[in-house]
Amino acid sequence: MTNTARKMRRMVRHMLDSESGNASIQFAIMFPLFLTLFLSSFEFGIMMLRQTFLERSVDSVIRELRLGQLPNPTHETIRTAICDRAPILPDCMDTLMVEMRVVSTVTWSPLATDVVCKDKSIDINVTPPGPGFVNVGAANEMVLVRACSVFKPIFPTTQLGMSLKRTDLGGYALVANSAFVNEPR
Repeated sequence: MTNTARKMRRMVRHMLDSESGNASIQFAIMFPLFLTLFLSSFEFGIMMLRQTFLERSVDSVIRELRLGQLPNPTHETIRTAICDRAPILPDCMDTLMVEMRVVSTVTWSPLATDVVCKDKSIDINVTPPGPGFVNVGAANEMVLVRACSVFKPIFPTTQLGMSLKRTDLGGYALVANSAFVNEPR
């Protein structure tokens, strides 16, 4: 063996025995995993915060409606009241859809399972089975309320952002339900 070959063999053996790059390799393997976990946790936290604010604001507005503090409610006044109570919902007035239906005590038919999140062409005074909005029912009538809003993921390329079910509008839908019974006057 030549002298150069021996030096090369020693250098290769020294490099194989060296542990100087282990931390960099571990970092390169683990960093994307921790980053994905952090971004997904942040996305999930924001999603839960938005859901909580939506449900709380819907419950608050429905309580006022039930107590008669919202006279002559319309789709716009209820949407505005919900959005005013939920400042964390981005573009609330552009993405919020409110659906109200009187429930028949004979058939007990619930709201449709397909949630309508936003369609500006919907006439809000249509009758079931289409989506829409009815004025507050008469005495002793039960009214079901559903509010739906669409949000775009903050980090759409994370595992959570990619796994969220998307609507036709390109975001994920958050839905809040409520019900109330009109008391006799």
